[in-house]
Amino acid sequence: MKSAILSAAVIFLGFALVGCSDSADVTLHKPGVYKGAVDPLIDKQRSPQQQERLVARFNQIQTDR
Repeated sequence: MKSAILSAAVIFLGFALVGCSDSADVTLHKPGVYKGAVDPLIDKQRSPQQQERLVARFNQIQTDR
């Protein structure tokens, strides 16, 4: 019984320590530069209908200010 508890504690601590490790695959990005896949929102933002919807949405929220 005592060895089973000790084994479980060792296994738990092993998993806990693995979860705390740092990942080595850090990606640094330049601010303001999007380097991902093509962003579908860019074309949508150019649409006048989308701009009207955004202005209407903004005005709904900002009426109390």
